Amino acid sequence: MAIASVDVAIIGGAVIGSSVAYHLAQRDDFKGSIAVFEKDPSYQHCASALSAASIRQQFSSAVNIDISLYGIDFLRNIGSLLEVDGEHPRIDLVESGYLFLATPDKRSILEENHALQQKMGADIGFLDADALKAKFPWLNVSDLSAGCHGLSGEGWFDGYGLMQAFRRKARSLNVPYEPYQVVHLEKIMGGSWILTLSNGEQVEAGVVVNAAGASGGAQICMEAGFEAPVHSKKRMIFTFECRDEVPGLPLLIDPNGTYVRPEGTGFICGSSPDEEQDPDSFDYDVDYSFFEEHLWPTLANRIPAFEAIKPGAAWAGHYDVNLFDHNAFTGPVPGIEDFYIALGFSGHGLQQSPAVGRGLAEHIVTGRYETLDLSELGVERLTANKPLIERNVV
Repeated sequence: MAIASVDVAIIGGAVIGSSVAYHLAQRDDFKGSIAVFEKDPSYQHCASALSAASIRQQFSSAVNIDISLYGIDFLRNIGSLLEVDGEHPRIDLVESGYLFLATPDKRSILEENHALQQKMGADIGFLDADALKAKFPWLNVSDLSAGCHGLSGEGWFDGYGLMQAFRRKARSLNVPYEPYQVVHLEKIMGGSWILTLSNGEQVEAGVVVNAAGASGGAQICMEAGFEAPVHSKKRMIFTFECRDEVPGLPLLIDPNGTYVRPEGTGFICGSSPDEEQDPDSFDYDVDYSFFEEHLWPTLANRIPAFEAIKPGAAWAGHYDVNLFDHNAFTGPVPGIEDFYIALGFSGHGLQQSPAVGRGLAEHIVTGRYETLDLSELGVERLTANKPLIERNVV
């Protein structure tokens, strides 16, 4: 490795780090150097490759809705935006929507969220129980009061493909990717950062962007002098096939948090465990009893056709979960000059990567957000003890 110094060092080269690299490198008003440091160049263990890769506007906070409205526009146009040498990337975007289901006690939350989403331009339909049954005749609505279905702008895509498209475009703009872990970070006299790499070499950087995710983002923050409440939590995805058809199935979210969506000729499903059964984790072991004892009974109750299924492959990955409020921390860290973070996405990293990458690039170059104001996701809310809470129906 020949890099001795760089203007902007990005730690973490998965979808967030690569989005920052691309958005920064393509700016006409940025003439500095960029380098990305990614300890796992195979990307086989990153969340970008192992998640269910979806996008929605069904949030209760305006900033998250805005982020995803921009995100879906970016994903729809990825072929032209991230084209390299005449090759247009594909991410196989499927806009079949999310379907959030609410029991009577949560209907008012769903109604309030829907009103805000509509006001902001999201294409979300509100359905009472009878309308749900009419639209989705395979659905058990006996305990439901209502549901919200994304009519457009919501769905799923190839997350690994998105990450690689950002990475390839950044590399085409002369951003090098170095296959090393940043094992130590310190500020030196004169204001620069010194990154010590896993190969023993050191790199001096003017600005550091911490996008290391679940595999080291919190530790990098500690090295810089900031304690981030970001933890690595294991999430498992299970696949199965069903003998009967379930036509028009969106990405369905049961009131207990279990989700299911089509994948090829079969289906994938998963759920977050209860907090008391969700320790920090760095292993990739799959607990098949979670499917048998929790997921399958839920799915069979909600969609009776799923009583008879054939389980398939399963895998596990890790989310960088922000235990403060389950929303991302993005932007500069107050009191630590030239140190930016993009961490704690809690499962929303893929869908939020276009807007967050653009926003951080803007802030690094100009000192402010030029397009979408992401300041609500800033670290300041932690020090002020003002969490950004999403009001969900699950």
